[in-house]
Amino acid sequence: MTENNMSENYEISINPATLDEVGRVEKSDLSLLPEQFKKARLAQKEWSTFSFKQRARHIMKMKKYIVAHVDDLAGIVSSDNGKSRIDALATEIIPCALAAKWYAKNTEKLLKPKKLAMSSVMFFNKKNNLIRVPMGVIGIISPWNYPLSIPFGEVVMGLMAGNAIFLKVAAATVMVGEAIERIVKAGDLPDGLFNHIVGSGSGVSKGFFENKVDKIFFTGSVPVGKILMNAASSHLTPLSLELGGKDPMIVLKDADLERASNGAAWAGFQNAGQSCGGVERLYVHETVYEPFLELLKKKTLAIRHGVDHDFNVDIGSMTTKDQWDTVDKQVKSALKDGAKIVAQSKGQAEDRGYFYPATLMTDVHHDMELMVEETFGPVIPVMPFKTVEEAIDLANDSTMALTSSVWTKNTAKGKAIAAQLQSGVTTINDHLYSHGQSETPWGGWKDSGLGRTHGELGLAEMTRPKLINWDILPIKRNVWWFPFDKATYDGLKSALYFSFPSSPWGFIVNGSKAGLFMIKKMFSSWKVKDGIDEEKRAD
Repeated sequence: MTENNMSENYEISINPATLDEVGRVEKSDLSLLPEQFKKARLAQKEWSTFSFKQRARHIMKMKKYIVAHVDDLAGIVSSDNGKSRIDALATEIIPCALAAKWYAKNTEKLLKPKKLAMSSVMFFNKKNNLIRVPMGVIGIISPWNYPLSIPFGEVVMGLMAGNAIFLKVAAATVMVGEAIERIVKAGDLPDGLFNHIVGSGSGVSKGFFENKVDKIFFTGSVPVGKILMNAASSHLTPLSLELGGKDPMIVLKDADLERASNGAAWAGFQNAGQSCGGVERLYVHETVYEPFLELLKKKTLAIRHGVDHDFNVDIGSMTTKDQWDTVDKQVKSALKDGAKIVAQSKGQAEDRGYFYPATLMTDVHHDMELMVEETFGPVIPVMPFKTVEEAIDLANDSTMALTSSVWTKNTAKGKAIAAQLQSGVTTINDHLYSHGQSETPWGGWKDSGLGRTHGELGLAEMTRPKLINWDILPIKRNVWWFPFDKATYDGLKSALYFSFPSSPWGFIVNGSKAGLFMIKKMFSSWKVKDGIDEEKRAD
């Protein structure tokens, strides 16, 4: 077999920082999907009978593996994705361990049956419980920017909720996919419950639909999310979509400028800017614009980008050449339209990978692609604003609504502004980090997607709500059942007037009428003989 033919059967991982081959993973034979789905459904049926505590024991074995293999996992993520090992540890490995523990500990409490309060005296004999049942087989299609923490968190949620899992990781980070396989294997799950599929996104998603996957969780670009949603419509397959962001950061005049500039540098440049919830637009009150800009300029110049040899860099490379080109195109277009670069990080002499310098820009406006399209790179454009209302309008002037942040020493003011910002998450005096909190929901609206992951809302997305309803007392008939007559009409009307009385006397009179009617109707039999209503015959 030639090298070319071999490469067609494998996904090849290239370290984007060095451009060296890291490894290769054999593509899955998608013709085997029907048999894998059959096996997964059998495994899921068994798994769904496990108690939450039993499931948690398997998840905690995965947590134990993660903690025991920190250095190995950090190295794999770094070489596969291009980020630094510190970045991999802080934003991928630690959140995975925390997620495993949190879901193992809290899922039972969050998914336990909930009693629903009675809505009306007319339903005094009814009780309701809302329970959560597993979806069945969950498909997870994950991105390359957080190749470990994003899919693993969803895998854990899906498993704790009682589902079987099919995971397809991004082609650019297949070595991390294999690492996830090893983590899950340490959990000693029933055979067939977890499946790692390697192949093209279109081929795998088509296979998911054809095999009637019960739900798909997709994290990726808006265009691909729309294609997936269109395909799902013909199968009525539910989707949870996280499609990116164009996140604004608002710095008020009373903000702690040192903290705000530190936070902007981290949330804008971390992971080479390849964070859906990173700072992509920065709005600063005009009275503190210059001193803030000077602080952020110094910090941008101090950023070190390059190959992570001995923890000697702050940011690594971008993950793909295509994304590097997107960032470069937006920056050059903005420069032609009058924008300025006021600071950039400096690289190392041996850099030959997809490195883009941490870049701080001014003189930008909303007619620029840089300010309206997702950049997904280490570029922070800064604009001044005059009033809070203007800042809110600028922040909301976007097709995306994932996260946002407000920076102020007045928490009450920050909360009031946060409530007006169009985003699924707003943090005050911080940005981006809440994705690492298992207890908080993650997701947005507009073009940022549908549904939520993480926390109680994320677990709910992994299940189907089901109502169980029953009677307290044994009765013959509900009051709205047959047979119908004038007494039924008058009795129902009295029940309505009793529920919404116009006077105390009306409450008493109609309560008595409704009570007698309900007792007679509910506890007497409907006697029918030869098709003739015995009650009417007696009349």
